[in-house]
Amino acid sequence: MSASATSPSVSFFSSSIFITSPHQYHNYLSSSFKCNPLKTLNSRTKALAIRSEQAALPILSFDGEKIGETYLNLKSAPPDTARAVVHRGIITDQQNKRRGTASTLTRSEVRGGGIKPYPQKKTGRARRGSQRTPLRPGGGVVFGPKPRDWSIKINRKEKRLALSTAMASAAVNTIVVEDFSENFEKPKTKEFIAAMKRWGIDPKEKSMFLLTEVSDNVILSSRNIGTLKMLTPRTLNLFDILNSDKLVLTQSAVDYLNSMYGLDYEGETEDDNEQDEEEEREEGDAEGTKGDENS
Repeated sequence: MSASATSPSVSFFSSSIFITSPHQYHNYLSSSFKCNPLKTLNSRTKALAIRSEQAALPILSFDGEKIGETYLNLKSAPPDTARAVVHRGIITDQQNKRRGTASTLTRSEVRGGGIKPYPQKKTGRARRGSQRTPLRPGGGVVFGPKPRDWSIKINRKEKRLALSTAMASAAVNTIVVEDFSENFEKPKTKEFIAAMKRWGIDPKEKSMFLLTEVSDNVILSSRNIGTLKMLTPRTLNLFDILNSDKLVLTQSAVDYLNSMYGLDYEGETEDDNEQDEEEEREEGDAEGTKGDENS
């Protein structure tokens, strides 16, 4: 694992991560990864190593002036697997949010329909044995949904790598601002929109703010902006990163990302332990629900 500050960072808009057409992706691979067949194994081994993406981010004051520069140094998946890692991470997050409670009744579960509606013969009509047949309104549903568990498992390291890869590739659209919580003495959406414009952010574009601590005035000032997401390290997720046009961080948020998703990350933290406990609790609740349904 080697940190390369001079290598071009993987961008959402220029890399193979967001090439949607298979034909374009094939052309991208054929033009970018031409290698000697005798050296295929060695080159593939080198490409699959997790690397560090270092990006320089400008620091802006509350007035929109550049007052410094900071660095975002995160783990990033190699270009060959970055698309698959991020895709698996977002699919896992989205699918695990499904409650799986959709349910329909079959013809045997619908109330009524026990009596034959009319005689079998001598009526000139089609023979019918129940009013709850799927062919009649109010009848059962054929092959309808039943409660099921949609959750899928993803390794913790893979999930962390997907998030750090997405953050590293979004560095081209990321800015850092100084802590502005004290600048809002009272809730004022108009002042928050004016600050966004000073930072070069269009209020009509989707933006994500990552702050380690969010004051009540900042929450109240930004909650009426429909295109804005105000997140903390606790609520940071892959979908909001991919769904945003602009990312805004504070210096404390940059330090948090470098410590938690950089190459210097060594072990578990309290957030990881709490997340594991929540996952175990959800799995226990799901198993208990299945047991109740079976009984």
